[in-house]
Amino acid sequence: MTPFERTLRMSTPAAIALLLAVGVAMGPRPLVVGAVAAIVGVGLTAVVALRPLSGWPAAVGLGLAAGAVYVVCAGQPANIGWFTMCVLAGWVALVADVVPTAVLTGVLLVGFGVQWAVELSEPGWGPWTFGTVFTAVACVMARRQRQLLAALQEAQAGLAERAAAEERNRIAHELHDVIGHALTVSLLHVTSARLALDEDPVEAAASLAEAERLAQQSLAEVRAVVGLMKDAADTAPLPGAAQLGDLVASFDRAGAPVDWTVVGDPSSLTATEGLTVYRILQEALTNAARHAPGAATAARVEVARDRTRVVVDSAGTPHAPVREGSGLVGMRQRAEALGGALTAGPHDAGWRVEAVLPS
Repeated sequence: MTPFERTLRMSTPAAIALLLAVGVAMGPRPLVVGAVAAIVGVGLTAVVALRPLSGWPAAVGLGLAAGAVYVVCAGQPANIGWFTMCVLAGWVALVADVVPTAVLTGVLLVGFGVQWAVELSEPGWGPWTFGTVFTAVACVMARRQRQLLAALQEAQAGLAERAAAEERNRIAHELHDVIGHALTVSLLHVTSARLALDEDPVEAAASLAEAERLAQQSLAEVRAVVGLMKDAADTAPLPGAAQLGDLVASFDRAGAPVDWTVVGDPSSLTATEGLTVYRILQEALTNAARHAPGAATAARVEVARDRTRVVVDSAGTPHAPVREGSGLVGMRQRAEALGGALTAGPHDAGWRVEAVLPS
């Protein structure tokens, strides 16, 4: 139950009791008759208020309460107790559907019409008729507005939850790409350092230094992705087309050489396109180094006027079957987010990842 419904349920019977008390004081009926009718009317509204306010039960209960109002105020259009009719019509309009509201309002209007037909010279029934109809229509519109507002709030909450989920997925993909690349290439450097430690300490130290540099770079990227740094000036920018050569060079330095080809001008790519190309190339090269170590790898980026194409070929088949893991899913989602497509699978004697992005 909303706070509005709770307030309505508590205040309406009290208002009806007050109006009927005034109606009994002003009414033409004997005090005892009027008091009994008023008590019956208030009791019916109280019963309606205490139970769950559904459509037809509420309308029927309030219709019977309206009968008590007729007993109290009948034949006296100047009686303020007739305001109870407006309250009853408004209440059922706020808690019930349009059909029960129309039925109850029709019953109230029939009562006014009968009394007006008996006293044609009495114009006072007109304002009560108009006031009851106006109250019912206004409350129906108010109920509709509350329903629309509730639906809008629910939709906004759903959109906020969806946006949060998409942001979590975006961060997860970014972290997967950054950490996966850093661990794979760093492991290659550490392995080279271990093998060269006895025979070539200088080369071992260089490999360890490169692994350290890569770890620091990856840490900066992680901070940029999750927004841990408060000062925007200290936040490392996300990579893009300008860093494609450095990415390939990091694999070369780690002992996983890549036959690298660029066609066109990558600098013409937007920041979003450049980041997407970078991440797809990064993940594809990382998978090649992880699943087919030692195999020849070729990477090609073609930037044309109408599309951008990224191709990574590994000459060796993976040591284990490549399933549709988070890496492939992430690359495909990145491509599809820009309206493109990505395919990955066996090609010739090796494995190919190919992404086509519209420009």
